[in-house]
Amino acid sequence: MTHPDTLPESECVKLKTVLAHCPELDALTGHVRAFGKMLTQLQGDQLPQWIKAVRADDLPSLHTFVNGLERDLAAVTAGLTLPWSSGAVEGHVDRIKMIKRQMYGRAGFNLLRKRVLLASRRARHELCWSRSAA
Repeated sequence: MTHPDTLPESECVKLKTVLAHCPELDALTGHVRAFGKMLTQLQGDQLPQWIKAVRADDLPSLHTFVNGLERDLAAVTAGLTLPWSSGAVEGHVDRIKMIKRQMYGRAGFNLLRKRVLLASRRARHELCWSRSAA
């Protein structure tokens, strides 16, 4: 999970040894690193070439991943190209789901709404207190 450029020398040697003994893993590593580069550097325009390179190798699990990408290629390309993110919205959705799970699915929308509003009011109140204390 560590970026290859930051691996200690002993780990680099181990990784090179493993990749030298398994061509499939070496090919998979190359594809995953190329996709990671596209993802972090917003190079979505390179996605079609990456898909062709993946299809050229015999890596069934990665082919499954590519099939999923191709189902909505325009959205994936936009996500790998545009600087905007839905991360803030996803964070709020996760927070609301957590509050809902705390109620064990027993409450309706009205109670969930009240709990979400109360939780956001409490968070704003704590933020104000932490700013005034600083």
